[in-house]
Amino acid sequence: MSINYCGTVVFCYLKYRPFKESFEETPMLVAVFTYLGYGILTIFGYLRDFLRDWKIEKCHIAREREEQKDFVPLYQDFENFYTRNLYMRIRDNWNRPICSVPGAKVDIVERVSHNYNWTFDYTGKVVKEVINMGSYNYLGFAENTGPCAEAAAEVTMKYGVGVSSTRQEMGNCSRHEELEKLVARFLGVESAMAFGMGFATNSMNIPALAGKGCLILSDELNHASLVLGARLSGSTIRVFKHNNMQSLEKLLKEAIAHGQPRSRRPWKKILILVEGIYRYGQPSACPALGNPLPP
Repeated sequence: MSINYCGTVVFCYLKYRPFKESFEETPMLVAVFTYLGYGILTIFGYLRDFLRDWKIEKCHIAREREEQKDFVPLYQDFENFYTRNLYMRIRDNWNRPICSVPGAKVDIVERVSHNYNWTFDYTGKVVKEVINMGSYNYLGFAENTGPCAEAAAEVTMKYGVGVSSTRQEMGNCSRHEELEKLVARFLGVESAMAFGMGFATNSMNIPALAGKGCLILSDELNHASLVLGARLSGSTIRVFKHNNMQSLEKLLKEAIAHGQPRSRRPWKKILILVEGIYRYGQPSACPALGNPLPP
C-alpha cells in the first residue's frame, strides 16, 4: 500500500493475513454448571442478607454505624454483596501467606477456617515446594541461590548498592553500557537503551517520541504504562480493536486522508503502539505490520 502524503511518499507495507486467535472453547456443560453455580450462590446470598438484616444471622463484614448512614457508602451495593456471599466462599484460594522466597517453588503456611473463610487459624504446618503461579519472578531475580543471586552479589560488592544518581550525572557505569551493547547485538541494531523500570520506560519515553500535533494509534488492550505515556505526550489518541489489523488500517487511512481535526493539517507523526506479547502470554499481531519499504 503506497500513500502520497503531502509531498512525501510514505510506503507502508501491510501485507498480512487476517490474524485469528484460537482459544479452546468452553464446553457447554461446563458453562451451564458454572452459571448455575453462580445463580444458586446469588439466590442464597440474597436470602442470607435478609437473615442478616433481621439479625437472625450474624454479619461478619464491616458495616457503617447508624450515625454514618448519610455518608457515602463504604461499598457499592453489588460489590459488597459479591464480597460477602460469593468471594468469601472461595477466599481461601487467594492471599496465601508464604514462608520462603517467592521463587519458582514456594512454601505455604497451612491455615484453616471454621467460619467459612471469614477468619483463618494457622495450624503451624508448612506445605513444601508448591509451584508458584502468582509471581512476576519469571527471570529468577527473587531467588536466593543460582546465577542471578550470585551475579547480583558480585556486582553489588564491586559497584555498591545504588549509584544514587541519574545517568546524565554520575549514575552511568560500565555494566550499563555492557548490557546495552549486548542487547543491541542480540537484536541486530545499532544501539539500545536500558532502563531500570519497565513502567517508566513506556510512560516517560513516549512523550519524547510524540507530542502535540501527533497522532497515536493504540491497541485497546495495551498496558497501563503505554496508555499513561500516550496521555502524557499531549498527542491525539485513537484506539483500534485488539490485534485487529483491519481496524488499524482503517484508522490509518482516515488519519492520512483527513489530517488533524479542524485545521486538516497533516499529522507531524503517526505513532502505532502495540505490545510484542500481551499479559497472560497472548501474542501480538506485530508480524502483520510488516516492514517499511524503501522508495
